Amino acid sequence: MTMSKPKKQKKTMAERSNTLRAGVLGSNDGILTVVGVLFSVAVATTNTFTIFIAGLSDLLACAFSMASGEYASVSSQKDTERAAIEKERELIKTNYQDELDVVADFYVDRGVKQATAEKIAKELMEQDALGTVVRVKYDLQLGHYMNPWDAAFSSLVSAASGGIFPLVAMTLLPNAIKWPGTILAVTLSVALTGFLSAKLGDGLVKTAIIRNVIVGLVTMAIHYSVGLML
Repeated sequence: MTMSKPKKQKKTMAERSNTLRAGVLGSNDGILTVVGVLFSVAVATTNTFTIFIAGLSDLLACAFSMASGEYASVSSQKDTERAAIEKERELIKTNYQDELDVVADFYVDRGVKQATAEKIAKELMEQDALGTVVRVKYDLQLGHYMNPWDAAFSSLVSAASGGIFPLVAMTLLPNAIKWPGTILAVTLSVALTGFLSAKLGDGLVKTAIIRNVIVGLVTMAIHYSVGLML
């Protein structure tokens, strides 16, 4: 008798969005962190190799720092989700009626008549009590937790990728267009991350792009000034 392999669960929208969010934020931080170091160093020295090493070092440091931060953050969220599920598991054993009432109230709040809501709640709880309660209370699905490794890897790759744009522009462009070319590369890059972050978060696209571009320009101005002082 052959046993079929269990089907691999598809990731929920929340899980995919979390990975994409980590990627967008990582890319934005990579761009701004690297260009900050590049501007500070490039003002102080014209040695291309020195500028490149400083930028590359910061790119790697930023990428791994973002990855470790995302791993710690999402791991904490995952632990919280698991703790909430275990709590509800115990409540179902000790206070089943209260949990049933919570599910019924959930549907009443959404316009379902009390009698119908109670019937729906009873049927759902009979089929999958724990899954129903955690979905109603926490908007969670059993077996679907935020993956810290996915978020960390997404942040690592995107931060490194984002930092490449200013690094390449500053070190490879001819001296005549080095500064305006880098500013343009950074402006376009942060505008793109602003657009993506707004789309992922259902925010205002225009506002997000303008905000990101302003932050990018201010970041470059600050670090340019720091370089002059040094």
